[in-house]
This record gives sequence, C-alpha cells and structure tokens, in this order.
Amino acid sequence: MKKILTIAACLAFSAGGVMAQETFPRNGVYDERSGLVAFTNATVHTDYKTTIPNATLIIRNGKVEAVGTNLKVPAGAVVMDAAGKHIYPGLVDMYTTYGLPEVKPERRNRRAAPQLESEKEGAFNWNQAIRPETHAVELFKVNSKQAEELRKQGFGTVLAVHRDGIARGTATLVTLADKRENEVVLKDKAAGALSFDKGTSNQDYPSSLMGSIALLRQTYLDAQWNAQNPGKEQNISLTAFTQANSYPQIFEAENKLDAIRADKVGDEFNKQYIIKGAGDEYQMLPQIKSTNAPVILSLDFPSAYNVEDPFDARRVSLEDMKHWEMAPSNAALLQKAGVTIAFTAHDLKDKKDFLPNLRKAVQHGLSEEEALKAVTATPAKLLNAENLVGSLNKGMLANFIITTETLFSEDNTILENWVQGEQYKIAGVPADYRGMYTLKVAGQPDRRLLVAGTAEKPDLKVIAQDTVKGNISFKGNLVTISFAEKKDSKESIRLSGWVADKNLQGEGQLPNASTVKWSAAFSEAMTAQEKKDRAKKETDTSVGNMIYPFRAYGQATLPQQETVLIKNATVWTNEKEGKLENADVLLKNGKIAKVGKNLSASGAKVIDGTGKHVTPGIIDEHSHIALDAVNEGAQAVTSEVRMADVLNPEDINIYRQLAGGVTTSQLLHGSANPIGGQSAIIKLRWGKSAEEMLVENADGYIKFALGENVKQSNWGSTQTVRFPQSRMGVEQVFVDAFTRAKEYEQTWKNYSKLSKREKSKTAAPRRDLELEALVEILNDKRFITCHSYVQSEINMLMNVADEMGFKVNTFTHILEGYKVADKMKEHGVGGSTFADWWAYKMEVKDAIPQNAGIMNQMGIVTAINSDDAEMARRLNQEAAKSVKYTGMSEEDALKMVTLNPAKLLHLDKRTGSLKEGKDADVVLWNDNPLSIYAKPLKTFVDGVAYYDLERDEQMRQDLEQERMRLVQKMLNEKSGGAKTQAPKSSKARVVHCEDVEHNEEESYFAY
Repeated sequence: MKKILTIAACLAFSAGGVMAQETFPRNGVYDERSGLVAFTNATVHTDYKTTIPNATLIIRNGKVEAVGTNLKVPAGAVVMDAAGKHIYPGLVDMYTTYGLPEVKPERRNRRAAPQLESEKEGAFNWNQAIRPETHAVELFKVNSKQAEELRKQGFGTVLAVHRDGIARGTATLVTLADKRENEVVLKDKAAGALSFDKGTSNQDYPSSLMGSIALLRQTYLDAQWNAQNPGKEQNISLTAFTQANSYPQIFEAENKLDAIRADKVGDEFNKQYIIKGAGDEYQMLPQIKSTNAPVILSLDFPSAYNVEDPFDARRVSLEDMKHWEMAPSNAALLQKAGVTIAFTAHDLKDKKDFLPNLRKAVQHGLSEEEALKAVTATPAKLLNAENLVGSLNKGMLANFIITTETLFSEDNTILENWVQGEQYKIAGVPADYRGMYTLKVAGQPDRRLLVAGTAEKPDLKVIAQDTVKGNISFKGNLVTISFAEKKDSKESIRLSGWVADKNLQGEGQLPNASTVKWSAAFSEAMTAQEKKDRAKKETDTSVGNMIYPFRAYGQATLPQQETVLIKNATVWTNEKEGKLENADVLLKNGKIAKVGKNLSASGAKVIDGTGKHVTPGIIDEHSHIALDAVNEGAQAVTSEVRMADVLNPEDINIYRQLAGGVTTSQLLHGSANPIGGQSAIIKLRWGKSAEEMLVENADGYIKFALGENVKQSNWGSTQTVRFPQSRMGVEQVFVDAFTRAKEYEQTWKNYSKLSKREKSKTAAPRRDLELEALVEILNDKRFITCHSYVQSEINMLMNVADEMGFKVNTFTHILEGYKVADKMKEHGVGGSTFADWWAYKMEVKDAIPQNAGIMNQMGIVTAINSDDAEMARRLNQEAAKSVKYTGMSEEDALKMVTLNPAKLLHLDKRTGSLKEGKDADVVLWNDNPLSIYAKPLKTFVDGVAYYDLERDEQMRQDLEQERMRLVQKMLNEKSGGAKTQAPKSSKARVVHCEDVEHNEEESYFAY
C-alpha cells in the first residue's frame, strides 16, 4: 500500500481539468494532461449488483475508459496497484444544500402589522412563498469545506436544493470536485423542488398547513391557465413553474402525513413526486406504498433517551420510544414493501454519522446490495443522470471511492475519493491492533487482553479470574490502557506505552500508586469472520411489534367487523318505538340488522346486556380534534382550504372520544375569518388512515363565522390591517364574496354554452378554488355551519342568505338562539349549541342554560356540540343538562347528541338512531347514558368495536410492559457507551376554534 500512496502522491495533475478549460483563458502555460490512470488488482464494484475481482479500472480525461479483467494498460498510464482494495462508484446524495446560501426565515415581529400582499417587485406571483423562478444553479458556489465533508463520506455527486418556499424552483446536480462552478455542474436544472413550508416569505398567507396545500393547488391551476392563455398575463413565476414541472419533482415532507398529503396533490395534477422523507415512513407503510412515490430517506436516527430516572422516563412518549427502536428499520421495511428508496445525509447534524448509520440500516435488515443501490444507481436514475454517475461503466464520470474493506464493513476506511478523475485523499490505512494479547504486569498475575471493536475504535476485555471491561486507545504508535483490578473494584490499573511489531510495552501505575513495567505479547489476530460475528452479536436489532396508529393504544392487529347480538338491554332507538326494555340489537355486516326482542343469529358473538343500555353513537357537530391546523386566518375569505387535507388519524383524542361513546365528528375550520374552510366529517375508526376515516359520500360543509373573532377585535393592536374590522364590514365580506361567486359561475356558464369551434378560439375562464366552494353553496352542494353568538349578526346572515339566494344550514354556538328562534325556524336553519357555557367573553354574556331547550321546543333541529376535545368525551352529560334546566324528556335530550346532529349533517338516513339498515354506530353503556356514572363498555363504528373497556384495561398493561422493555433496552444502550438524549415531553397539541397561527412561530387564543 505504501507503493500506492507514493505513486498517488506523485500525480500532480488535474485529471478532469480539460473538460471545460477551453472557455477560460489562463495566465501562463496550459497543462493539458489526459489524466490517464490505471488501477490494477482491485475488487471493482461497477454497480450495486456487479463485482469484478482482481480487476483493472482505467480512467482518462475524467471519465471511465475501461473496466474489467485482463485489460491492457495503455501506454503512458500511471499505474496504481490497488491489490486488496475495493473500488465503488462515488455515492450520490439527491437532497443537499451544498454550495447554496443559507435560508434564514426572518422571525415575525409581533409588533409589526401583517403583510397581506407580496413585496417582491416585478412580474412575479402574487404570493412570495411561490418562487419557482429561483434556480439553484444561479446561486451555486463551490464550497471546498462542505465538499470535503461530503467526500469523506464517499459522496462524489450531489443535488443542490434551495430550500426556500413552497414552490422552490429548480435544483442543480453538481460534483464535489474543487473546480470552477461551470466545471462541476452536471445538470443545471435537474429537478423541481416543492414543500409545504413558506420559507422566508413574511406574507401572512398562508398561515397554516392547509393554506399551503390550497396555495399549491391553486398555483398548479394558475400555471395551467397561464400556459394556455399566454397573452392574458405575463407572470414570470407561473411560466417558471410550468417549466420546472418538466423535471423530476422532489417534495420535502416534514413527516409521514405530509408525504401522503403531498402525493394527493401530485395525483390531482398528474405529478408523481419523489418524496424527501423524515424517517418515519414505516409507521404508515401501506399508505406510503400506495403513493408509488420513491422516497429519499433520512438517516438521522434518534439517540436513546436517558431514562435512568423513572420520573424522567414517564416524560417520554411510547411513540418516541418505539421510533428510537424502529427508525433504523425504516429502509428495510420500505424496500421489502417495494418502495423505491434513496438515502441522504441532509438531516444529519454531523455528516460523519452517515456511513455508520447506513451500516446500521443494513444491520436492521436492508441488504448490502439494496443499500448500495440506494446511494448510487437509484438517485442517478431518479435524476435522469444514470449515464453520468451511479456506476462505473465505460463513458461514465470517473467518480469513485477506494476503500480498505467492503463499504458496509465496520472495519472499512475510505482511503481516496476520486471526483471527475481527480484524486482526493481521505485517510491512510488504519493500523489494526485487534486480537489476543498476553499481558504481564510486574507483581501481578498474567492476564489475557481481547482487543475487539473496530480498528478505529477498539474496545477491551481483560480476561483473568474475573473478566472485566477496560479502555484502550491508540494514537500513532502510542497506547493507553486502563481496567479495574477486580470485577467489583472501583480502583484501576493504568498503563501507557508504545507498539513494537504489534507487541505492546511500557510503564504503568497500580492502585497503590506504585510504578510498574508491563508488556503485552500479541498472540493472534481476529479473523474477518470473527469481526463480523462479533459485530452481529453486539448489535441488538430486535424490535417490538408495529402498531396502528403508531402511538399509545395503537394495536398490532386492528379489531374486525363482527356479527354481534346484544341481548336483554334497555335500547334507546330514537325512533317511533322509543325506549325498549329488555330488547335485543343485532349488528351484522356493519349495519343494524334488527332491533327487537328474543332475537337470535347463528355465529353471532352474544353480549349479555342485562342492566345495560344501548344507544346510537354520539355525533359531535362541532369538533376540532384530529387536525394539524384549525385556522387559515390570513385572509377574510379562505373557502379554498380543506380540513380533510390536515386530518391527523393518530390524534389520541380519537381514542379518548371513542371511550366517551363518540362515533362521528364534524371537524370544522376555526373562527378567524368570516368565510373559513371546508369541513371534514369523520367516523372515529381508530387505527385507520386519514382517507379511511372520512365518511363516504357525505355532503360537503363549510365554516362561516361572525362576531369578535372575525373582525379581529381581540387579536392585538397590530391586527388592524385585514378587512373587516367591524361588524358592518363582516356583512360586506359576505355580500362581496357571493357577488363574485355569482359572476364566476355565470362566466363558466357562458363558456360552457359555446360550441366546440367557439371554445377553440376562446380562452377558458381561470379556475378559482375559493369561488368554486362558494358556487357549491349557491347550488346546495355545500352547506354552512356558522359560528355565531349575537342575535343582530344571526339576523344579518339570514338576511344576506335570503338576498343572495342561499341557506344557512346550522348556527353553531348560537348562545342567543333563544332570542331569534322564530326567525331561525322561518329560515329553516338548525342550531348546535353549548349546554351551559357562559362568561368567557363579552359576546356570551346573555347566554342561558335554557337555550337548547327553547330552540328544541320551537321545533328547531337542536344539537349539543363540544368545540372542545375534553368536553366531547362527556357529550352525554352535556345533553342531560337540558333535562335539568328545561324539563326536556330523556329521549329528546339524547337525540341532541345523536339523531339531531345527524340531521344537521344530513346523515340521519345512515346513523343517529337504532333502525334496521342504518350503520352499526352503537354504544353499549353500563348505566343510563344521561347519568354522570355512565361509561361506555363498547363503542361500535360500522359494527367494529373500536373501543372495548375490557380490551382497554389489557392494553394499559401491555403498554406498560412495552415501555419497560424499551426502557431496559435504552439503559443497555447507555451502559454500552451509546449517546443518549435528555427525556422530553411530546405533549399532544389540541387545537380550538379560535387558535390562530402565523408562520408556524406564533399561536395565541382569541377567546
């Protein structure tokens, strides 16, 4: 090897320098050497699946000229003997910020007024978060320090992405050679880049995840319209967006849910994204697989938590513990499921962790072949650069690494990284002192030393009467050793010395402070197989069960639909039959098959309902659970945003509310603006995906709002810019919005009437997602739930609705409903209210607990809602309050949280009562459901017992056992010397109707 390094040191040329030098005049003479080098006797891995032993690799002018066995070395070539070494294609990282300026979003000044419009001058997009005109190649500068850091990990080529904005423009593919920018750029525009992060934009919109999704969807539509109508509007951004769409599209997702959300946007516009993942994709493997998206995987595995203190350990959630254990298996699980994967070092704080973590992924089940493919051939193919990099075939760039061992060996060292035929030394051949030694210390019995671990980080076992672990380190030819004299001794023998022909010798100090001489005679080295076996033995790759959802109370196997017969219970039908005593309910195929007495069914699971009560599942008309955002409050009208886009099926409140008998919830936008976003109506199918939770074929709903919140009277002194700022302005927003919607609808009607010939000569109208939702309201295809308190505004909206030709479906909150019940009945609007909330702001000062009862007596469809994750668990008790305050019958009270909200949501033909043919959304209670002592024993959704009290008790025990297993594993990791992190609480975020966010940095409540 000394010969190789000596020869290599003599290569005073730039092998790839001739590639672009002709365009750059030089001060002095030209050095146009061909860079002709032959590497002989190497094990050459030409690609991820092809290995050629004892091969020759010939490179010339920065490219591969030939590779194989029995090759004739060209005359004039510099020959490098690589016997015993491995040559691999240079690694490719397809997600970096290499060579690009750092993106630093300015922190929003809370005292500054909102920025409603773009401040970017020129013919650009209206929103600063849309910046597809940005081309990374124009910002790129060779950065020697960053390049060296990446080359040390084996990379020769990277994709440089400017991570700023939602539409980020194009990324550039470059090599890591220390050359001019124009010499290292392989593809100036190699990919388009997207995200849901608005980046450096200080423009208020979008202020939420759902706003980002809506903005991206609208941008696709605008770009299509702009391309079809080039004379209508000159827009640099939209033109650039269309051009960027012709390249591979890389979407950076912050988590597994965002990956699925992104793919949904891509599907809508016929774009197959490459997802830059976050490392948690395995937690929703079926959904990730169904996207058909290649995934760029993070190798930023979390460290074990320091859980020695049992109180600190309680702060770490089960999902964080399980993610620590399972994250290294992410790649193997995805690959085995058929997902195309590539790796990136982007997320690593220290790039030195890349190769060790890549090896860790291999230890956790990923084959070495697939791992190599994921850092060579796959990224090259995804970027349409497989003719340049990713393998070592003839004509390819001479990008390769020379290693001492196979790439995935713990003992491997990268010696050199050649980029565009230019040599970059990484490390010398490390001295390997591992093996068995006989230790002699003056005045001490002989001991045996087992030096294992890796060549760079050896570990030590001292074998005598007692075997103890010790510490050993080498620096050059110097060595230091320390170990306990006996197994339980706290006193150590400390030795220092030097290496002489692998034997060790020197002086040391015993625990009694006496100085002694010592020597350790080398007897045998560890074989390659011993090293491999030892590495396997010391790495615990076992993991617990995958659970759905991936959090506490998730299950390895989800409950299944069954045929269930509940016998001899008190059955609250909510139908004309009323309350039936000693009756039976049969659930079959997800439906209520029969209600009556003395029922039987072969093969049914029979439940004794004696002394128990059966009711329809509770329906919450106004909820904000299971959402990753609640308000898009940056504009007065945001009807384009959809709550279904930000549905989080792993919210623990889903399970908690099942434990309270809730089976269906309407997830509403908040009350930050007069016209908010589109609702999502879900069934609480715990463990299912977001898409599977949505109620099939449900009518569309949308949130409107009135009062203090929408005019921003309680938002702070800086929030005086956005219209409206008064209740008069709120009315004008509604009139203006629906006037625009009518004009929009008419424009499309006029266009639709044109003949084919006339359409070919006429520009189609621009699609507007905001106005489309309002047109749906005008055509009774979307229905309004309106946040309301004060009677004057309730009257105002009904008058606007009558004037503009639409109906209000539901007034929610409506604490002054008792004042306008007659007008509500005339308009045909229902009311969903609180039982007795009062005095939390000025608008509710006239609230009375008889409100619900009065509206009900007036013949208004009246429901009790929660608007609160905690209250939703006790909606049965909230309904019971009207029995106390107004003397309402128990059956009518129960209807206010079952049948009546079903009517308000137009679901009463499917749920809300116990009737043959309806969905089997059923609750079995231990007591009268209106009693404060009542609790659900089982909650069925579509005939599936998603909550079962007995199963819940078992799950609690299982959960604790799983936690203890993981705690012990973390303790073992720490005792083995692994890095740990401090425990941290991961408190679930609960959103409310009036939560407002800006740039994901601030949130405050506007009660």
